[in-house]
Amino acid sequence: MITRRLHPFLWAGIPILLMISQILCEILVPTPLKPDFFSESGPHEKVQAIIMLIAFIVAVRVFFAVETIWLKVWFGVAALSSLYVGGEEMSWGQTYLHWVTPDSWGVINDQNETNLHNTSDWLDQKPKILLQIGVLVGGLIIPALQKWKPEKLPQRFGAIYPSWQLSLTAGTAVMLKLVDTIQDRVGAHLFWRISEAIEIFIYYFVLLYLLEMLQKFKQRAEG
Repeated sequence: MITRRLHPFLWAGIPILLMISQILCEILVPTPLKPDFFSESGPHEKVQAIIMLIAFIVAVRVFFAVETIWLKVWFGVAALSSLYVGGEEMSWGQTYLHWVTPDSWGVINDQNETNLHNTSDWLDQKPKILLQIGVLVGGLIIPALQKWKPEKLPQRFGAIYPSWQLSLTAGTAVMLKLVDTIQDRVGAHLFWRISEAIEIFIYYFVLLYLLEMLQKFKQRAEG
């Protein structure tokens, strides 16, 4: 049986376009407008929310496409996590409907928004670190081991290993994170707010992974 692959536009074209768009934004958006453009309510946040809400829909489809319990748990967690991240990125609708944050919630939310990730590092930075590790392992380390040291990978989890097609998106996210770290160390910034670009590539990696899994399990169901 021939294994179907994701369309090259998905795993190569879109990441390249995203990077070109980011560079153009850095160059073309006037400096006085950059604080608003790269703010919590700017276009980056909207793109992030859209990506993760699409990821939620795809994860639900994968959930119903698999049969074994552990796979349902894996993709069930992926669906709930994608919904959480997508909802948080748009403050569960506040970004678009512009309701006023209750005073009691504004006291504990450092951005005065109706979301959870601005109330605690455990709901913000810690999940981001886990996602960054997941991108590094899933997008670069696992594909490398599959190619050169497949015996090092536990075969019982082979069904959920991502392919090399996710490596471009993962590599871009890792590269941007390294640039961000270097910028902070040397005090010179090539990007206005690189963290937003990093999140877009991390979230797109999640979406690509789920699309690849959906394609894989649908193909298995079709025989």
